[in-house]
Amino acid sequence: MYDLLMDIDSLRLNFSEGGLLFMNLTLAAIMFGVALEIKIDNFKNIVNYPKSAILGVGSQFILLPALTFVLVLLLNPPPSIAMGMILISACPGGNVSNFISSLAKANVALSVSLTAIATLSATILTPLNYAIWGGMYVRYSERALHLNIPIEIDFLQMAQTVFILLGLPLILGMWFGHRFPEFTKKYLKHIKIGSVVLYLSFIFGALYANVDFMGRILLPIGVLILVLNAQTLFTGYLVGTIGRVPRADRRSLSIETGIQNSGLALILIFNPKLFDANGGMAVMAAWWGIWQMISGLLLAWLLSRIKLPAAREAQVLVGEK
Repeated sequence: MYDLLMDIDSLRLNFSEGGLLFMNLTLAAIMFGVALEIKIDNFKNIVNYPKSAILGVGSQFILLPALTFVLVLLLNPPPSIAMGMILISACPGGNVSNFISSLAKANVALSVSLTAIATLSATILTPLNYAIWGGMYVRYSERALHLNIPIEIDFLQMAQTVFILLGLPLILGMWFGHRFPEFTKKYLKHIKIGSVVLYLSFIFGALYANVDFMGRILLPIGVLILVLNAQTLFTGYLVGTIGRVPRADRRSLSIETGIQNSGLALILIFNPKLFDANGGMAVMAAWWGIWQMISGLLLAWLLSRIKLPAAREAQVLVGEK
């Protein structure tokens, strides 16, 4: 199966400067929309769910990258694909995780709180995790000597990019939501739907720009993404189960750990100062963005049909308010 990916390490994908600008503005707009419903109280809510919050952060930023590294060694994909998998696992939760948590009747208050914490923490933890696990993979793999992507990551450049694209929109969105609460309340639903549409157009744009190449690698990439996504979703739920937190919290942990910000990964990959549009990494991140929407919605539909204990349902509904 990997024969179809033989030349992917040396491939550079096509994307114009205008396309890159659109990607950056789109992700910033999406994160601004997500931040509108994040309040200071969401950070305070961690006090209400300390155990689940600690497990959520640990699952997303410690356990997931480590398990992905092990998965990469077991599957042994082409190096650029492997580095793409590691980068995805280093990114914070995706912008649609709160929406999917709501559909899945999970603990939405916990989900929003984890999204806020993860987004702010990603400024440091995303480049740090990638440097650690990506560096370990490079040293481990003999093939990495021929890897056509940087072996040493510019940590400061990566942290700066993440802060500009995630941190600033988050801060501005929270300020706007606090300053104009009536406007935010009136149009929040429309903004959330628009964010999902922007997100999908963003991902499809990256794919369409290289549509001739994408077709022949769809199957092998799809198998890798399916396995990785199953691992990410299962990791969060397993952590919640071992931690003996309520079932609604386990759902939130599964979704927050399993839905990664592939938009951020793509922008980092297309940054000429970082990965310069490496084909394997970009393909992995783009298809990940499409598949996680499908798997997330399927998971939400399945979980929504499994009834939670009445007492916990009431708490979740309070959290949604």
